[in-house]
Amino acid sequence: MRTAMVIGTGLIGTSAALALAGRGVTVYLRDHDPAQARTAAALGAGTDEAPEGQVDLAIVAVPPAYVAAALAEAMRAGSARGYLDVASVKGGPRRELEALGVDLTAYIGTHPMSGKERSGPLAGTADLFEGRPWVLTPTRDTDTEVLNLALELVALCRAVPVVMEADAHDRAVALVSHTPQLISSMVAARLADADETAVRLCGQGIRDVTRIAASDPRMWIDILSANPGPVADVLAGVAADLDETVRSLRALQSSDEDKRRDGATGVEDVLRRGNAGRERVPGKHGAAPTTYETVAVLISDQPGELARIFADAGRAGVNIEDVRIEHATGQQAGLVQLMVEPATAPVLSASLRERGWALRQ
Repeated sequence: MRTAMVIGTGLIGTSAALALAGRGVTVYLRDHDPAQARTAAALGAGTDEAPEGQVDLAIVAVPPAYVAAALAEAMRAGSARGYLDVASVKGGPRRELEALGVDLTAYIGTHPMSGKERSGPLAGTADLFEGRPWVLTPTRDTDTEVLNLALELVALCRAVPVVMEADAHDRAVALVSHTPQLISSMVAARLADADETAVRLCGQGIRDVTRIAASDPRMWIDILSANPGPVADVLAGVAADLDETVRSLRALQSSDEDKRRDGATGVEDVLRRGNAGRERVPGKHGAAPTTYETVAVLISDQPGELARIFADAGRAGVNIEDVRIEHATGQQAGLVQLMVEPATAPVLSASLRERGWALRQ
């Protein structure tokens, strides 16, 4: 691939353009808002000038509701040898394209499973897709050359290709992406009118659960409007669990020992099923889940403290598999949780203590 056109310079489009431009591809940027295309160009994502002829690949990175129209316009203009979109739903746009009567041999639907809470070109980064799944949904109609162009795009963005059927993809993302967004927002909504004293008690748990609730509502309206049925199906299952959990918690309030026992059983059931589901979430680099041991280190909120911890861990010969930071309420201090292989935890703990770090058991 020598040339590409990115139509839509938001987070995903700009990030793809940055990745391609960084690997020597000439990228042409288009957006319904010329200022956004100019911003992406200023970031090094390509040029907002029009190409002189046909490009190798057109990448449509617009909201799901506008994907089919943008693709049809580009295809009828003969803008590229191959066309793809990166929308988070796949079945609907393809059916819309079929209804528009365009040639689908030159098209493949795709979806990079990566994003941020922020949107727009300024949020774009060339490494956004590195190591992340990138779903491809070819059909029998898809031309081999177009599939190869899509695979080349995925490789240039250093993502991991995953081939799926379009409707199966939409059901999958309803479960692992769209429903979690809504549930995170619902939990965060409980905080909007909560007493300030309660909010000040927020710890890492509530931060983890509500992190994606900071996402742009307008963007999510576009996404959910394109995949409402599968999301509603998943939420119906969650609602059934909620109803049963509420019933069990009410039973725990009872003075009747049998009802309390039933209530405890009901709560335990949902917690254990949660354990089982969590164990299926892929681990590091998409590998099987791994249980790490946590080494908790108290640090002051000063420049260079994190770098010093990582350097000391490196001197101990221990690889940090994951890290979390919990800030202390009302204090310029925090707790860094270093996740490491269980066998290396005692080595790291001893080494950090020798170097003057305060560890929490």
